[in-house]
Amino acid sequence: MGNGNGRKYTLRCLECGGEFVGQWRIRCHCGGILEIWRDLSGLDGERLRRLFEQRLFTERGTVYASGVWRYKELIAPELPEKVLTTRGEGNTGLYLSQACAAYAGIRELKLKAQSENPSGSFKDNGMAAAVSHGLSLGGNVFACSSTGNTSASLAMYAAWTGSFSLVFAPASNISPAKISQSTAYGAQVIRFDGTYDDGVAFLETWGDVLGLYVCNSLNPYRIEGQKSIVYELAQQLQWKMPEWIAIPGGALSNVSALGKGLDDLWSLGMIDKLPRIALVQAEGASPFHRMVEHKRKTLVPEPNPVTRASAMNIGNPPSWRKALAALELTQGVTVAVSDEEIMLAKRVIDRSGVGCEPASAATLAGLKKLRANGTIDKEETAVAILTGHMLKDVAALEELYSEEITHMPGGELLSPEAVRIALNVFKSV
Repeated sequence: MGNGNGRKYTLRCLECGGEFVGQWRIRCHCGGILEIWRDLSGLDGERLRRLFEQRLFTERGTVYASGVWRYKELIAPELPEKVLTTRGEGNTGLYLSQACAAYAGIRELKLKAQSENPSGSFKDNGMAAAVSHGLSLGGNVFACSSTGNTSASLAMYAAWTGSFSLVFAPASNISPAKISQSTAYGAQVIRFDGTYDDGVAFLETWGDVLGLYVCNSLNPYRIEGQKSIVYELAQQLQWKMPEWIAIPGGALSNVSALGKGLDDLWSLGMIDKLPRIALVQAEGASPFHRMVEHKRKTLVPEPNPVTRASAMNIGNPPSWRKALAALELTQGVTVAVSDEEIMLAKRVIDRSGVGCEPASAATLAGLKKLRANGTIDKEETAVAILTGHMLKDVAALEELYSEEITHMPGGELLSPEAVRIALNVFKSV
């Protein structure tokens, strides 16, 4: 597949090393997962930085105003502009939080709020690229297995492009709000008894037969699109990176993309250093952390993952080999945190004025744990990637805060004295 400037990409298998040029597939003949490899030689990092800065300040109302397609040369230079799909994804805030830094016990902590994406999660960065590629192949039926955020993002982009979306969602342990969001965008949602992993296995087996363009994280274009998160972060930091980037891990597409994007920027001389990745999983769904902790060479799936952070409720993450490569590149670490630690950290992030869903709060909980065990020094700096909006899980808000709402006794009318009592209670919390 040409990209219009003589460059081509190759699909490479992470297991057997097999390569595919000019053909689209998600799995290798050996069953291994594939990633897109591009020859970056000849690209000028300084020229790209100037181009990206120019687009940031001069593009209005064009596809290059997108926080994904601003970086098209590093994401999908081969796609024609006419298929590029955007809802203005990316362009999310980066916030310095003293409260969160103090909670983690480090000098400086910034929150990268991917929750500000149009569908409310980081999935939009990758989905914009995947749907664009699907359209370039003539696809109009897009499918995924999802615990919620992927399906909402897919349904949004499918609706935006006039396409059809099909979502497979486990019957339990996922946020109803996310499934309702997917349905609102017009997705055909199929609930089933089983796990996210069962849905992925079904799509791998039957996707082509049913004429579906599969948009799960096995899709290499998903990873390419999600690289834009770290490109944008670097640009916001004026290409000077922190010591650490903390990111939650479920299917592990996010950390895979983070590592791949950092590799691009470092290879092109666009950033001053490679930050270390801190990958955080929930204890009840942490097969990757256990693999790294016990120095195993292969991942042992968790057959019955259970965590309150439903976005991470994945027991057999398909992108674990890519995630491992990201950790090796950056001298990264993994850590597992309890649901209680996640919810405590969520309260801190919510009260910082930014807010997030439980899975996102795992980043702060993980940083706190890594500081406590000495992995992170108190003088180091970090960025926490917040992957989903707080309204993605309304039940979590009710769990944490419902008792803090003041109700007038016996249905009484408001009175100044009652408000004074409520304020005194509030100030004492």
